[in-house]
Amino acid sequence: MRRRDFLSAVAGAASVLPTMARAQERERPRRIGVLMHTTPEEPDAQARMAGFLQGLQQRGWEVGRTLQIETRWSSGDTTRLRNNAAELVALSPDVILAGTGPTLPVLLQVTRTIPIVFAQAVDPIGSGSIKSLAKPGGNATGFLQFEYDLAGKWLEMLKDIAPQVKRVAVCRAFDTSGSAGQWAVIQAFSRAAGVELSPVDLRSGVEIERSITEFAQAPDGGLIVVVTTPAMIHRNLIVSLAAKHRLPAIYPYRSFLIVGGLMSYGPELVGQHRLAAVYVDRIIKGEKPADLPVQAPTKYILTINLKTANALGLTVPPTLLARADEVIE
Repeated sequence: MRRRDFLSAVAGAASVLPTMARAQERERPRRIGVLMHTTPEEPDAQARMAGFLQGLQQRGWEVGRTLQIETRWSSGDTTRLRNNAAELVALSPDVILAGTGPTLPVLLQVTRTIPIVFAQAVDPIGSGSIKSLAKPGGNATGFLQFEYDLAGKWLEMLKDIAPQVKRVAVCRAFDTSGSAGQWAVIQAFSRAAGVELSPVDLRSGVEIERSITEFAQAPDGGLIVVVTTPAMIHRNLIVSLAAKHRLPAIYPYRSFLIVGGLMSYGPELVGQHRLAAVYVDRIIKGEKPADLPVQAPTKYILTINLKTANALGLTVPPTLLARADEVIE
């Protein structure tokens, strides 16, 4: 080959290499970590994960071809949650989806560089996870699980469906800022409602059963279950105790009603997980979490179980029925 032809061939190959490199980069599967603090069998968690995957598909991503997803479930075990967070960060994913509230601060203890999208955070400003809703300022952004005035709505609705209630046990996690905030709002509303509150700390099944049984010894009692992971883990036990002791109760999620709960009122979290997929997509394509505003829920769902209401001898007011998004008969 003549020298001139050889140099032309080399120049041509050199011009093709960047194009090939860019094509290979586009074809490289992106890796997303998912950190969940519930069990994989939890119906709500399954539905939220399905919503997240659906959101990714709607943005053109295909799991197994353009996306690789690594999921870790801690089943409510805090030590396991920390270990799972460290495992995911060690994989160097492009983005991590933080599931329920506790996952976000645990992840931020491990990384301040890998982008994090939270789908249902509780008080991220109070926990120091972000600087503000409009400008998160760090490596995390996403969606709030609720605004604290929701807790006041629970007490109002409980009184609507069971006006005789004068004492309310509040099932909470004793060691989280989210539970403390919800407790404070319920306390503020209880004064006007003339209701006496009793905390039930969700440390273990044995303690939950003992506390609710003791509370139910006096008349005119009711139950509020706040947003917290232990409530999800002990869902069946809490609902069965409410039925056993004939305690009108309100819960944050519809899944409590599937096992016999009376009423639930809370955010539509499957939709928020679809929106979280939009943020994941935008971050993979180059946007920074610090510049994406944190969003509050826009839709809350009220569900009433008429079968349970009848079993408790309660007549659901027509005004409350009219507000319900779903009535289980």
